[in-house]
Amino acid sequence: MTLHLPDAHGALRAYEPRTEPLPALRATPGSAFTSRTVFSAAHVVADPYADTSPDGPAAVDWDATLAFRRHLWSHGLGVAEAMDTAQRGMGLDWAGAAELIRRSAAEARATGGRIACGVGTDQLTATTGTSLAEVRAAYEEQLAVVEESGAQAILMASRALAATAQGPDDYLEVYGHLLRQAAEPVVLHWLGPMFDPALEGYWGSSDLDTATDTFLEVIAAHPDKVDGIKVSLLDARREVELRRRLPQGVRCYTGDDFNYPELIAGDEQGFSHALLGIFDPLGPLAAEAVRVLDTGNTEGFRALLDPTVELSRHLFQAPTRYYKTGVVLLAWLSGHQSHFTMVGGLQSARSLPHLARAYRLADEIGLFPDPKLAEERMRNLLALYGVNR
Repeated sequence: MTLHLPDAHGALRAYEPRTEPLPALRATPGSAFTSRTVFSAAHVVADPYADTSPDGPAAVDWDATLAFRRHLWSHGLGVAEAMDTAQRGMGLDWAGAAELIRRSAAEARATGGRIACGVGTDQLTATTGTSLAEVRAAYEEQLAVVEESGAQAILMASRALAATAQGPDDYLEVYGHLLRQAAEPVVLHWLGPMFDPALEGYWGSSDLDTATDTFLEVIAAHPDKVDGIKVSLLDARREVELRRRLPQGVRCYTGDDFNYPELIAGDEQGFSHALLGIFDPLGPLAAEAVRVLDTGNTEGFRALLDPTVELSRHLFQAPTRYYKTGVVLLAWLSGHQSHFTMVGGLQSARSLPHLARAYRLADEIGLFPDPKLAEERMRNLLALYGVNR
């Protein structure tokens, strides 16, 4: 049946939903990936029946949250846990993140899934009196939780460090201290200010060339403790240039949700692995694309993933930090959760025209395993906003 979807100007446009999903979604998950290491950053499922407020502790539906991680693992994807996709600092505080890490890591051990978890400083609110020692201690507390859970650590960018550091030397000191004590090689995460404005000037400079030099200096001093870097700057050229300057054996995990197909496919001088928020809604399709790439079929890989870029760029459009709303919308429309509710009330962070376009772009590429279910749920959402035809 026809849906009437509001466009960016508020006009209703008729749309005929698909009746069948993309054939690639029906592919049976195969063996482990051989050519790329691929993580999906995963969202959390809120408990819709909890009596909470937007500024209160997150109420998480643990059963549904862990079921979604099993879904990702079943397709061969690794899970990047407690990252910004899980609303770290935007509804999920450190206490909730620590519980998420412990539960997901235990589930990974039980199912044989790969997991890496975010280590930050979000239990610390930086003030004018915050010291580097306090920032280090906050990082150390979280690193201990992740290592004790048996997961790989991802050293996330820190709002507290960005507010406290006086220049590049402070970043070198803090990260050097953490890398020296890390039990296993970690992933270093450079999250750009488009994802979090509080991270402007990270690595001690707003000049990205200068910041890149400091970032590389951290890695060069401890290459044996750095498994890889996760770059989320939405700048393909810069990522490729950075990738080519990494020490031998240090991976580049693209976090570029605008240009991921070309970066993963790579060129004659190398390629990026992946740690992406967009692989939360694209999970089965992304996994099938990587298996095609494993056979050496780059064109087939691009044929599967290139059509998803318009959807991804829409979800991650400015203000980029609210991309999680679109991710959770698609999880609901795909049947992975029973409601469109988010911790912190973030389901209200995007407009109805934005959500309607997300639905349409996803449906046009055949992303929904059950298009009829997606249509029914989208129709209910439209009715909630007063669209009754």
